[in-house]
Amino acid sequence: MGSCAGLYGRLAEREGNDSEPQAHSLDNQSAHWKNAVGFWILGLCNNFSYVVMLSAAHDILRQEQTSRNQSHVDPGPTPVPHNSSSRFDCNSISTAAVLLADILPTLIIKLLAPLGLHLLPYSPRVLVIGICSAGSFILVAFSQSVTISLCGELAPCCLHPPECFCVLLRAVISWWSSGTGGSGLLGSLSYLGLTQAGLSPQHTLLSMLGIPALLLISYFLLLISPEPQNSGREDETETAARQPLIGTEASESKTGSSWDLSLQERWTVFKGLLHYIVPLVLVYFAEYFINQGLFELLFFRNTSLSHAQQYRWYQMLYQAGVFISRSSLHCCQIRLTWVLALLQCLNLAFLLADVYMSFLPNIYLVFLIVLYEGLLGGAAYVNTFHNIALETSDKHREFAMEAACISDTLGISLSGILALPLHNFLCSLP
Repeated sequence: MGSCAGLYGRLAEREGNDSEPQAHSLDNQSAHWKNAVGFWILGLCNNFSYVVMLSAAHDILRQEQTSRNQSHVDPGPTPVPHNSSSRFDCNSISTAAVLLADILPTLIIKLLAPLGLHLLPYSPRVLVIGICSAGSFILVAFSQSVTISLCGELAPCCLHPPECFCVLLRAVISWWSSGTGGSGLLGSLSYLGLTQAGLSPQHTLLSMLGIPALLLISYFLLLISPEPQNSGREDETETAARQPLIGTEASESKTGSSWDLSLQERWTVFKGLLHYIVPLVLVYFAEYFINQGLFELLFFRNTSLSHAQQYRWYQMLYQAGVFISRSSLHCCQIRLTWVLALLQCLNLAFLLADVYMSFLPNIYLVFLIVLYEGLLGGAAYVNTFHNIALETSDKHREFAMEAACISDTLGISLSGILALPLHNFLCSLP
C-alpha cells in the first residue's frame, strides 16, 4: 500500500507539473488569436478612411456643382456632363488631386520615420490616428468647397506609418495584410452601397465615424502585450521583436535593435532591398495611375450607371481584387515580384490606350481588368513584405520594413503627379 500510495503521489505530482505547461500553452494560444484578430482590425482601420476618400474623390470634386444640403442622391440616369465639349465628361480637377492630398504628407512622414519616429511610443501614435481619422470624415463631410475638402484629406496621412511597424511581425503579417485588404473592400463597398441606396455623400462619410472608435478599441483593449520569456525559448527572438509594438513603454526597445544600426549598415540593408523595392514602386505607380488618372476617364455612356457610379464600381472591384490576393499568402507565395510589376505596367498601357482610342465595347470588360489589377497589386504587397521578413535578420528587420514601406507611397505619389497633366491633356481633346 505504501508503495502504491507513493506511486499515486508521484503520478499526481507529474500530472500537476504537466498541467502548468498545458495552461501556459493555452494562454499563449489565446493571446496569439487575440493579437491576430487585433492586427486584422488594425489593418482594416489603418486604410479605411484613405480608401473611402479615394472612393469619394469624384463626388468631392463635383460638390461645388451640387447642393450639400441634399439628404439623398439620385442613383439613376447619367447626369449632364460637366464638360460637354469633351467625350470624357471631365471634372475641372483630376481625382489625382485627392490622391496627392492624401499621399504626399504620408510620403514625408515615411521618409522621416526611419530617422526617429521610433522614439514616439505607439499608444500616442494610435490615439492621434483615431482623432485625425474622425476629424477627416467630419471636415470633408461638412466642407462647402473643394479646397477645404482637400485640406481634410491631409488628416488621414498619419494612418500609414504604423503599417511599417505592424508588418514586421512575422506571426501576424498575413492577418495585418488581410485586414488592410479588407479595409479596401469594405471601405469602397460601404461607400458604394450607401450612396447607391440613396444616402448623400455627406451622410455616408459621417456614417463612417465608428471606424476610428474601432481602431482605438482594438489597440487598447484587444491586443495583449507579451510577457517576458525565459532564455532559451524558441520564440524569444520573435517576442523581442514584437515587444516594442504592443508593449506600453517606449523603453522596451532593446539595445542592439535595428535603431542602433550605423549609417553604413542601413545603406547596406537598403541596397539589398532594391530588388523588392523597385518592383513594388512600379506596381503602385501603375495601379494608382490607373485608379486616379484613368478611372474617371473610362466613362461609358451605353450603360445605366451614372459617371459617379461607374467610378465607385471601379474602386470597389479594384479593392476586391486587393483583398483576395492580400489574404492568399498561406496558399500562394511569389518570390519573383518583378513579374507582378511587369504585368501591372501592361495593364496601365492597355487601359491608357483604351482611354485614348475607346476600343473596349462595354464597361464589363473594364470591370474584369480592374479586378485583375487589384489581384496583382495585393499580391505584390503581401509577398514583398513576406519575402523581406524571411530574408532579413532580427537586427535588421524593423529598419528593412521601414525602408520598404516607402515603396508604395513613392509609387503612388509619382502616379498622382503625372496623372494631373494627363487629365488636363485628355480633357482638352474634342
